[in-house]
Formats: sequence, C-alpha cells, structure tokens
Amino acid sequence: MLSFRMELPCLCLLLLNCLQSFSAGNDFYTSIGQMTDLLYTEKDLVTSLKDYIRAEETKLEKIKVWAEKMESLSAAATLDPEGYLGNPVNAFKLMKRLNTEWAELESLVLSDTTDGFVSNLTIQRQYFPTDEDQTGAAKALLRLQDTYRLTANTIATGDLPGAKHKTFMTVEDCYELGKIAYSDVDYYHTELWMTQALKQLEQGEESNIDKVTVLDYLSYSIYQQGEIDRALDYTKQLLKLDSEHQRANGNLKYFEFQLEKQRKADEAEGKEPGKKETTEKKEKSKKVSNHQIPERKKYEMLCRGEGIKMTPRRQSRLFCRYYDNNHNPKYVLAPVKQQDEWDRPYIVRYLDILSETEIEKVKQLAKPRLRRATISNPITGVLETAPYRISKSAWLTGYEDPMIDVINQRIEDLTGLEMDTAEELQVANYGVGGQYEPHFDFGRKDEPDAFKELGTGNRIATWLFYMSDVASGGATVFPDVGAAVWPKKGSAVFWYNLFPSGEGDYSTRHAACPVLVGNKWVSNKWIHERGQEWRRPCSLKETD
Repeated sequence: MLSFRMELPCLCLLLLNCLQSFSAGNDFYTSIGQMTDLLYTEKDLVTSLKDYIRAEETKLEKIKVWAEKMESLSAAATLDPEGYLGNPVNAFKLMKRLNTEWAELESLVLSDTTDGFVSNLTIQRQYFPTDEDQTGAAKALLRLQDTYRLTANTIATGDLPGAKHKTFMTVEDCYELGKIAYSDVDYYHTELWMTQALKQLEQGEESNIDKVTVLDYLSYSIYQQGEIDRALDYTKQLLKLDSEHQRANGNLKYFEFQLEKQRKADEAEGKEPGKKETTEKKEKSKKVSNHQIPERKKYEMLCRGEGIKMTPRRQSRLFCRYYDNNHNPKYVLAPVKQQDEWDRPYIVRYLDILSETEIEKVKQLAKPRLRRATISNPITGVLETAPYRISKSAWLTGYEDPMIDVINQRIEDLTGLEMDTAEELQVANYGVGGQYEPHFDFGRKDEPDAFKELGTGNRIATWLFYMSDVASGGATVFPDVGAAVWPKKGSAVFWYNLFPSGEGDYSTRHAACPVLVGNKWVSNKWIHERGQEWRRPCSLKETD
C-alpha cells in the first residue's frame, strides 16, 4: 500500500528578540539604527518562505510520481480491460485505489503547506513599516535631491557620493516617488520622477507600469507648472499610444485652446510668443541676486560645503592645541587634543574624546529607548514631533550605566561647568535623510517658559558628541555666520549659547544637515545656567 503522508519541514517562527520592543506605527524611517532590525526581519521571512517552497516542491514531487505510476498502469490495463480484471488481485487493487488511495491523494493535494510561512508573516507584519514610513522615506529622498542638487538619474542609478552598496531604482520605484510627490501637490518632483520612469521604460526596462500611465501624470504635472506647450507635447505622445484615452483627449482640446488664447493675447500686446516669460525669468533672477539669500538657501549651501564664510585672515587665527583646562589634575599628564572650528561664535572641537567602547555602550543603551525626537512648542512648552526634525532620541542617566556618569564628568572637567543642573545625556540617531532644520538651543525672550519646569535657567552651552563618521552629508551648520562642522567619530564640539551677561547669542542658530549616505549617531549635553555663577561669572556688558 502506498503512503502519501507528507513529512513537511518544520516552519519555525524565527521571531527576532529586538522586535519585541517595537510597536505599530514606530516611525522606522526616522532612525537608521532601528531600521537595521528590519533587514533581519526580512531575512527571517525569506528563510520561512524557502521552507514553504521546499514543502510545496516535495508535495508536487509525490503527486508527480503517483501520476506517472497511474498513467503507466492505466495504459497497460486499458489495452485488455477484461483480461486485466480477470486477475482477482488486479480487481482488488482497483477497488482499493479508487476507494482509498485516490482519497489519500486528494488529501495530499488539499494539504496546506502555508501554515508556517503565513503564521510567521502574520506575526511579523505587526512590526512592519507603515504607509507613513514609506511616504516619509520617499519625501526624504526628495529632500536629499533638493538639498544636495542631485538629478533623478543620479539617485535612480545609485551614484551617490560615499555609497558602498550601489542600488538601482526600477520604473516602479521612480513611479512611486512621482505618485507620492503628486499626492503632496508637489508637481515639480512629480515631473522629475515621472520623466525618469519614462526614460527607463524607453530604454527597454520591463515593468508593470506602462508609458500611458506615466505620460498621464507627466503631462498634468507640467501643465500645473504653467508649461502648457510641453504638457501638450506629452499629451500627444500619450494619444499615439492610446487614442481612446478619455482624459487625454479632453486635455488635448483644453491645452490647444489655452495656447491659442495665450497667442492672441501676445499678439494683441505686440509681443513675440515666449518673450514675456523670458523677460520675467531674467527679472526674477535679477531680483533674487540683489536680495539677501534666504536662510533656507544658506542652510542648503552650507550642507553642500558652499558659502562658508571663513576668510584666510580669520582662518589664520584658529589653532589646535593640547588642552588640560587650567591644569585639571586628570589632564595634566594626558591633555586632550583641542582645535578651533570657528571664531564667532567660538566653536571648539575635542578630538578622540570618546572611545570606541564608550560609543558602542552608549548606542547599546540608547537603541531600545529610541523614540521619535520632539521639539518644545514655543507657545505651549509641550513636547511634540515636527517634520523638520527627522531623528529618534533617547535620554540616558547614570542609573542606566556608570559609564554615563564618567562621560558627564569628562564634560565637566573639560568645560569647567557644573553638570548637576544640566539635562541628561541625549542620544540621537538620524533616519532616512535625517535632519534638524535651523533652530536655537536656548530659550529666547519670547519664550519665557521654555525651561521653566526644569528650574535650572536657560541653556548656557551645548556639548555635542559625534559617535559615527558619515559618508556624505550630516554636517552641523550655522547659517547666520556661514559655518559648517563635519562629523568625526569620537570627537565633540562645544559652544556657548549665552553671553556671560545671560543674553542669547543669536549667531549660534544652527542645523543638522540631511544625511545623504551613512548612519549618523550623536549625543549631546545641554548645560544650564544654574550652578555656573562662580564658574562663568556674569558680565556687565550685554554681548561680552
């Protein structure tokens, strides 16, 4: 008797321990550090999927063997049916096959080998990124494209500066970016990415997305930007592929009507077509060049390494030195390396100030505590998330590990400032295109309640550790003064936010540039006024 029992491989649910701390809607895109766990989740799912494939292949192989055996037996039996069944053994086996063995085969065919894989997928799906994560990552790519002036083709072909793992984007990927931009009424980026999708289709890339769909988005996004003649050209291309396209036929008539209307208006004013637009563009360009550059432009320029305002004369006054903070006993025999980064405001960097062991320990402590970074609402004082701060942060105290107290003491020894009234060590990991747009660390006069709950006064100074090198992007920039400080693993930068008089130094307005390639980890210590009365005496002059 044949047996058709399936001995299926055990489809283990290889759930990762790290996922236990996750929750739905966890803003994965705001932290590269936590996104790494998703790679292991996907690897686990692939293992489970391959187990399922092997089970299906085993099942099909058994069915195939049975079918071939029955085909051979039936071929021989039907040549002489009566003679074949004249053998009582053959008659018995026929009854047995049809009554029992075909039923077993039916059970085999109907057996479900998907349980292990589906169960694993169902359990892990609750830890998957959400639509918000996908949209957030897409908008991050668009932000990087603008900040670093990258073409869609550069991103799509993976030619990013500093990238170790080159990845190509498919037509579907480009189309998805264009759609997300379109949903956000961002027709400029819609055009860029639909053009890239069309280019790849014309180069012969196979895709489920057809040219008609892409051209439909492309023509409309160009029309929304006021270029009716180009929108008309793309509409005509679309209709060559699908002459019955209802929306395109309607747009064709509308675009032609608008162009004719524009032509008549130009003739009535005695102007050549297109001349008005050219003149307007020149005037617009002239106006922009004559005005002060907006902060956003300054910020983006500094992120690209442009517009840094450091003259050779000022540069000559910046030095590097061995520093022991007025013969602090801990550093007399082993002073630290200190270098000037900027003169006004005075920004200093300490090199090799955090060891590899300390960095890894801080990251290990912070990772399970990372939550979406917040900002203090200037009106209500309530902490809230903001689209201009894309990172996750965690707060660490000496209770978590004695090493945190050691690090805090090191900051006190080197700055000479009291740490008891400082905020806890904040650790931050930036996400896809992670950034923090221009902001002040200190509370301004129009924010009297900024740090009222702490009862330790304003933020007198900022200490910032860089806990990773960044392949491309991720600088700390000061738009008002044209300064840029680049991440260097194990180093820290320090500056005062307040003058000795207690007045805020508005030149310390700074930003964290988007991370183009790499994983940026930082930790910072915000030092407050209380406790510094004898360590940094007050000045009688406002800006001293």
